[in-house]
Amino acid sequence: MPEPIISVSGLRGIVGQSLTPEIAVRYALAFESTLPRGTIVLTFDGRESGPMFLQAIAKALAAAGREVISFGAAATPTTGVLVQQLRAPAGGIQISASHNPAEYNGLKLFSAEGRVIPARLGEEVINRYRASAAALPAGQKSGGKVYDERDSWTRHIDCVLKCVDAEKIRARGFRVLLDSNHGAGSVVGTRLLAALGIESTWDSKTASDKSSGAAILLGAEPDGRFEHLPEPTAENLAGVLAKVREFKCDVGFCQDPDADRLAIIDENGRYIGEEYTTAICVKHVFSKTPGPVVTNCSTSRMTEDIANEFGVPFYRSAVGEANVVDMMLKRNAVIGGEGNGGLIDPRVVLVRDSFTAMAIVLAAMAERDLPVSKLADELPRYEICKTKMTLDREKLPAAFAALEKHFADAKADRMDGLRLDWPGKWLLVRGSNTEPIVRSIAEAPTAAEAERLCQEANAVLAKV
Repeated sequence: MPEPIISVSGLRGIVGQSLTPEIAVRYALAFESTLPRGTIVLTFDGRESGPMFLQAIAKALAAAGREVISFGAAATPTTGVLVQQLRAPAGGIQISASHNPAEYNGLKLFSAEGRVIPARLGEEVINRYRASAAALPAGQKSGGKVYDERDSWTRHIDCVLKCVDAEKIRARGFRVLLDSNHGAGSVVGTRLLAALGIESTWDSKTASDKSSGAAILLGAEPDGRFEHLPEPTAENLAGVLAKVREFKCDVGFCQDPDADRLAIIDENGRYIGEEYTTAICVKHVFSKTPGPVVTNCSTSRMTEDIANEFGVPFYRSAVGEANVVDMMLKRNAVIGGEGNGGLIDPRVVLVRDSFTAMAIVLAAMAERDLPVSKLADELPRYEICKTKMTLDREKLPAAFAALEKHFADAKADRMDGLRLDWPGKWLLVRGSNTEPIVRSIAEAPTAAEAERLCQEANAVLAKV
């Protein structure tokens, strides 16, 4: 049987092949063995296989003597809020494969602070998982019990509403298309929009009437029956773009299955994308509370330019949500995020959160009386190119040295792979942790320049 893909923040695999209930239980128990005494929060992201894994893990944790609070279908950021608000001393487990296709599932691990566990603890969990043989505790311990709860949304919505002027949003009567694609995003998403005066409608005639606010819901049932590939890219959302125009919406919000990422479609049906999500939100937050900001080293430099505009410190972290959060805590950042549409607002939770991003985008539209297309168009404009090629991991040091020599005029940084910076453009080359490949990402003012950087880097790598 193939091994699941394991990282410091969790694991994922194809259900019935690289991921079975036995493997999931074994991994969950390895995590449990590192934790202090106390309750564990348990959720899943709406996938069809989620209830099977939830039941198996809940039973095993109870057998290990844990109190488990099971909330059923819930988003990844909601899991973080629940851990934080309930003060669950042992943290939480989210059963989720994030943006992976329907045949996948996985586990994300949360610390008691309501964040994805840091790398140090993740390494310990991996080591214990690999050293363990049993998928179940040897015997039932005392004190273990599973409590089923329904309301996973109220605490999260309350936190989000405190971050925006909800009355101004309600007064605008926005029309919003929300594509949760049958993931967990609808659980909070529909209720949050309703709290902002944007009630849901399924009637196409009413939905086409621009005289009142409305939420047009796509894939609102969290049953995992994805209507398109779950990663919210332009290609996968091609069928959604026209619906924003058809229903005369002010904005389209598109989530991945566990709703920690948000892509935006403007009122003209144009895919604005994920890179702009964090930048739009950061600019609005800075207009209220300027302060330090963190993004990872593969995120567009738009946020760095915005930080310079407001005269606030900008910091860059290694790739990965946990690394961004570590840097945010170290620098006391007011906001942060990643270029995959993952805004992290510490006022709500130290997790990528599509719901907070939705609310902040609507607040920016309401308070500045601008369509979302204008909010995007006023940002610095860059183009990104991404490529990959086969390269054995042991060749990476020589590859990085060759690239530094070739691009001698660039500022080099080896925080995570090799990043090379020039005025107005950059190149990042990173090896995969799970495959013998190397990925190159370049950003420049034009698509042609970004592509040239990637191709030039690949030519150097091919000679290593």
